[in-house]
Amino acid sequence: MTSTHTIAMLGAGNVGAALARNLIGLGERVRFGVPDPQKHRALAETLGADIGSVADALDAADIAILAVPYAAALDIAAAVPDWNQRILIDATNPLNPGLAGLALGPSTSAAEQLAARARNARVVKCFNTTGAENMADPRRLDGGVFMPLASDDAEARAVVSALVARMGFDAADAGALSAARYLEPFAMTWIHFAFAAGAGRDWAFSRVRRSR
Repeated sequence: MTSTHTIAMLGAGNVGAALARNLIGLGERVRFGVPDPQKHRALAETLGADIGSVADALDAADIAILAVPYAAALDIAAAVPDWNQRILIDATNPLNPGLAGLALGPSTSAAEQLAARARNARVVKCFNTTGAENMADPRRLDGGVFMPLASDDAEARAVVSALVARMGFDAADAGALSAARYLEPFAMTWIHFAFAAGAGRDWAFSRVRRSR
């Protein structure tokens, strides 16, 4: 398989590891960018990824994915002097402690706050509406896993939409980045059912279309 992107995975937790597993399985080149590379070196070696600092990971990357808690994502977005028109995928949700709702909304979103801090980044909201297990392998569930995305940059939306579809999701273009104001509460709906309502993590939203 031929890599089409070099992807900086900024975060090596459950979401970062799951997305990396999926992407590497497609033949994409993934490099983790983390504060302490040695701590996560075994994970990177198991997955077949490179690992280094955030700056190391961004070197030569055309796509970066923020797969860290929202507060940490804000710090990373602001700390990079110039994102040089890279596509920056925001996979965060601005959760309150204990999963007690969202800290932002309805007049703004995590994605918009990140975009305001990430100089010269083309921010795309995506990968925030289902659990990590489903991100690693959406085909493990019956039916297509619905994966909406939003960005003010039409080209970035098209690139990410194509990548999302290759990963096995039902990609859905939600339009401008302000649509993240709806996608983040949508994610909170999944979180509520998965944890508070007892549905567990082995499910996802799916789009049903009229057959005729």
